[in-house]
Amino acid sequence: MITEFSFQEIVEPAITWFDKHKRAMPWREDREAYHIWVSEIMLQQTRVQAVIEYYLRFMKALPSVEDLARCPEDELMKLWEGLGYYNRARNLKEAANTIVTTYGGKMPETTEELLSLKGIGDYTARAIASQAFGVPVVAVDGNVLRLVTRLSRDNTDIGKASFKRQVEGCLDLVSPPDRAGDFCQALMELGACICLPNAQPDCENCPLKVFCESYRHQDMQSYPVKQKAKERRIENRTILILRYQDLVVLSKRGKTGLLAGLYEFPGKKGFLSEKEVVQSVKAMGFSPLKVRKMEPAKHIFSHVEWHMEGYEVRLDETLVLPEETILASVSEMEERYCLPAAFEGFKKQIHVKSRTAKKP
Repeated sequence: MITEFSFQEIVEPAITWFDKHKRAMPWREDREAYHIWVSEIMLQQTRVQAVIEYYLRFMKALPSVEDLARCPEDELMKLWEGLGYYNRARNLKEAANTIVTTYGGKMPETTEELLSLKGIGDYTARAIASQAFGVPVVAVDGNVLRLVTRLSRDNTDIGKASFKRQVEGCLDLVSPPDRAGDFCQALMELGACICLPNAQPDCENCPLKVFCESYRHQDMQSYPVKQKAKERRIENRTILILRYQDLVVLSKRGKTGLLAGLYEFPGKKGFLSEKEVVQSVKAMGFSPLKVRKMEPAKHIFSHVEWHMEGYEVRLDETLVLPEETILASVSEMEERYCLPAAFEGFKKQIHVKSRTAKKP
């Protein structure tokens, strides 16, 4: 149990291991709070290796919090394209505005002030406070919870908020003020690289194995304990790739709900027949000339799964665009407008067709 485990014993070996084995990451090159903040938001629900490219591109375009605050939303969404969970980017911009207007462009240093910023929760506030400002707190994520429950052989459900607060309290008490950020990162790194989930943990290379109760009992795979998540809801959808000459019709989603404010290919709920597609396109105010079935696609969100069938529909010259709808070339779609990853399968088919059409 964590209440009986001596966390003080793991501080020095964890930091010593981190000094020797930490992965090189661009946001670790300094202790700039803006860099740590953006990286932590990007790393939510996204793998480290996938984030690095996005982080470097983001920092090149928006090197300061003032640049982020001034960035137009469509441009910001394009920079974020592919990372998903787009409200993270909107919250970044709103928080940047607060930092500029309330804090004079300087990131607040306490967890309490950081928590007042849009999109910053307890974990992110603790990560920034410890790494950028040396506040002796630990950011507890799934990696740290897995590490702690295996070390202490605690079978409490890690999904309980009360347990997470208990873990935070235990680790905060031993966080060294002179190495707070490194201790915080060491625990996260050990969880990510050594104390692995859904696989045999690399116990032989773990600097904490001599303290680990589950290693001693050889039941590491029994931890952590977590209540099974609810199954994702499946939604069937029909995606309409409306083509006028070399242009594609894009529509902008509403300001609330899933993928709010982003561009998309028009779509309908359920799987439509070719006849129903023609009727739907006419109801939108277009005149369809030719309909072609496309390869189906699937996209998984956190709580819902889209199963999609697609149709390419050629339109005639009597084109009148409905409100919140635009025409974009394939290159504009790639460079200017943010289409979520959910539509990547259909984007690829458009690109392939476009390249084929250009061949002599």
